[in-house]
Amino acid sequence: MKRRPRRTVPAVLVALVVLAGSVLAAAVAVQTIIGEKPWISYDAVASALHGTRWSDPLTAIVGAGVALIGLLLLMSAIVPGRPTVLPLDGGPDTGASLRSYRSTLRVAASTVDGVSAAKLKLKRRGIVSVVTTGRTNTAGLADAVRAAIEHRLSQIGPATVPAVRVRVKATRSAS
Repeated sequence: MKRRPRRTVPAVLVALVVLAGSVLAAAVAVQTIIGEKPWISYDAVASALHGTRWSDPLTAIVGAGVALIGLLLLMSAIVPGRPTVLPLDGGPDTGASLRSYRSTLRVAASTVDGVSAAKLKLKRRGIVSVVTTGRTNTAGLADAVRAAIEHRLSQIGPATVPAVRVRVKATRSAS
């Protein structure tokens, strides 16, 4: 199970543009029907468009802009986003949310003796943990944190076990 994020931002933008165009067209149509002067005159728009030539630079710029926006919307629909649920070994419908996966591994890293704070990033190729310690001698701390994270990963049972990298930051210097 690799649930992907919904494409809400492009969908909302397209919906708002279509809604604005529809409201404008409906308002102009109602104004025309009741005999008032419309906000946008059909004759003015038609004469401006009939006076425009395909060889004009403005036509090329507007066309390129519309094509670029269409391409960006198409790419945002086709390219998959980062998964929000990571698959587990249990079966086809088992998974862990990205947030709970990250917080569980962060807790495993922060429970190691000597670690005062732990930050964890889930990347495409693995897990990167940055731990902060108050110790002046940090020898073996990275290995202990890596072992704790790998132990927790074995308990969780992800479908693909990521590589774990640990970086230690000491708040005190050894002077």
